[in-house]
Amino acid sequence: MKKTVISFVTALSLLGGACLPADALAAHGKKSKTSHSKTHGVAKSAHHHKAKAKKTHKSRHAPKVGAAAENPQHLVLQSTSVMVQDQTTGAILFEKNAGAVVPIASISKLMTAMVSLDAQPDLREAMVIGDEDVDTLKGTHSRLKVGTRLSREEMLRLALMSSENRAASALSRYYPGGKHAFVAAMNRKALSLGLTETHFEDPTGLTAANVSSARDLTKMVAAAHQYPLIREFTTTAEWPVTLNGHSETFRNTNLLVRSGTWDIGLSKTGFINEAGKCLVMQAWFNNKPMIIVLLDSWGKLTRIGDAQRIKRWVESAALARRTTTG
Repeated sequence: MKKTVISFVTALSLLGGACLPADALAAHGKKSKTSHSKTHGVAKSAHHHKAKAKKTHKSRHAPKVGAAAENPQHLVLQSTSVMVQDQTTGAILFEKNAGAVVPIASISKLMTAMVSLDAQPDLREAMVIGDEDVDTLKGTHSRLKVGTRLSREEMLRLALMSSENRAASALSRYYPGGKHAFVAAMNRKALSLGLTETHFEDPTGLTAANVSSARDLTKMVAAAHQYPLIREFTTTAEWPVTLNGHSETFRNTNLLVRSGTWDIGLSKTGFINEAGKCLVMQAWFNNKPMIIVLLDSWGKLTRIGDAQRIKRWVESAALARRTTTG
């Protein structure tokens, strides 16, 4: 895929009034109330390959972060790999190291959710957290103690909203054929979506062997956005869950979802040391859907700051266009 950074002038023209495709975007702003989402996973023959994570490089011509970052003609982002795409037209408004293949941490859980739902399981089925679900690789904490019993729907909600690793692991264990079959299905699904720079080795993203590129992840976000439950669960700000007789509140890992000031249709965060802080979103700016992918941010709020800068850039472009045309 030819790497192109679209200029500000081109971005202005792309932000003009295109019609939204009814099939993928009609559910904008609506939360699914159904307990089951029928989706269309296309299974191709398994092709296993090891993707080698490539060392990323800063954009050669990127100006220094400063006052220029606020100038809509010079979008300056601190994340190492970035892509901003108009979901309606497919046009790339901005990219930076978009082809670099890097660890994606818990962004992997979007694929975990799609594969889980593609099997059309009983979402009311009880699932139990087992010793196999405990993270021995990174030693991450979880409020889901061994023996915790929740429905598959609740496990899916917590895996997406709060990035619960044990919930994601349990979803893979309860898949027909177990975890090994589940991971194989993740890679088949990736190939069916045309994700040629993506590879999975576990359902949580705790391993750095789960890799992709910003370019591939725009496709994965677009595919995940077609699932009503994924849209609903990834944009839920908080949710009470009864654990061992006590109600505990789980919160969304994306501060922007919890802020209430953004119109977000899908969201997922991720972090392990090898991946840095990651964020993918489908969000609406000026009544237009955009897909944002931010990978390898190291500051505590860098990915949030980059998302805010993208929002201002897109909205400034639309404002400039309205000014010059009317």
